[in-house]
Amino acid sequence: MNDSQKLQLIRKAVETGDGIVRLMPTWVPRVFCVPGRRLRLHPNDLYALGAHRGGIDERWFASTVNADNGPGTPEDEGLSYIYVEGERVTLKDAIELMGDVFLGKETMEKYGGLVMYSKFFDNLYPLPHHMHPNDEFAARVGRVGKPEAYYFPPQYNNSLGTFPYTFFGLEPGTTKEQVIDCLKRWNEGDNGILLLSKASRLQLGTGWNVPPGILHAPGTLCTYEPQRASDVSSMWQSLVADYLTIDWSLVVKDVPPDKHHDYDYLVSMLDWEGNVDPYFKQRHFTEPRPAGDPEAMHDSGYHENWIVYGSEYFSAKELTVFPGRTVTIVDPMAYGVICIQGYGRFGKHAVAAPTIIRFGEMTDDEFFVTEGAATSGVQITNLSETEPLVLLKHFNPGHPEMPSR
Repeated sequence: MNDSQKLQLIRKAVETGDGIVRLMPTWVPRVFCVPGRRLRLHPNDLYALGAHRGGIDERWFASTVNADNGPGTPEDEGLSYIYVEGERVTLKDAIELMGDVFLGKETMEKYGGLVMYSKFFDNLYPLPHHMHPNDEFAARVGRVGKPEAYYFPPQYNNSLGTFPYTFFGLEPGTTKEQVIDCLKRWNEGDNGILLLSKASRLQLGTGWNVPPGILHAPGTLCTYEPQRASDVSSMWQSLVADYLTIDWSLVVKDVPPDKHHDYDYLVSMLDWEGNVDPYFKQRHFTEPRPAGDPEAMHDSGYHENWIVYGSEYFSAKELTVFPGRTVTIVDPMAYGVICIQGYGRFGKHAVAAPTIIRFGEMTDDEFFVTEGAATSGVQITNLSETEPLVLLKHFNPGHPEMPSR
């Protein structure tokens, strides 16, 4: 499909939805993960991309960034597709060709495009203690750094998994020499990195802010993760839960080749003061904050919370429309949205949280709202008389109403 054909299809999608386009489910596997089976993907499709690619334990939202899954990764893995009348085109192409319509001229001039995305991450076991490099270190391999944030939606956590705790950072008083010693013991089984850290019990309906350079070993809740549009990482734990060994290549995936065994360089990638901060939880734990006056919102038929805030890179809200109510919600900028509970109407589109999804099939739960539609206001109707309609909304940087931490 050439650019002229893409542009025609993109315009059709925008016009058909009055500025709101439908997005297809975007599934991403990871070779070092075991699916937690809470993404509502059919059990027969958890390894739809082949066992050699790993199980599907991530679904990406409003993504214009490719998944970095090594050799054999399809060139469009991780990219969101706009769906219209049986045809599709990537959201990345849409923003490259019609960025002013999708994001607004000011946003395009300031950021150059959609520089964040979100995902559901769903793993049966905890992840290795790992970190995401900052801009300085990521730039040395031609990438950008990755801050991220977590929110744990009850609707996707009927089970808390095998280990609902996340290790964050390092215990105060930990030395760089101790961490280097763990890296040097990589091939001896468990390298002991978690002995230098502390786990926090995860709580549904709350979240965490995780800047780049911070070690973290995410627990087993299904997690909504707004993050910068990057897939850089470095694994620092050699053995997970006595079942999964991590290859050294995943430590140095985003490290210059001449630094692959330079332990001082590797440790310098850490935000050291951030990792050993004795007040880590106070600075990074995130509780929901109302996005308006609760009484006024409830009188109008809805409630909206900020669930990710205080970041210069992204933000997110949770919108609940009460049973049987119709509301018009205005936002000052474009956003991606995923429905996690209920059914009804979202602008001109049907919206519904799926019970089960077959790989490759379309759903009615994900959309992208262009700047024009967002600022004009989206009419949302909850067609259930008993169940709330719940939506998660993820925003590019610069939301003027986002609260500080």
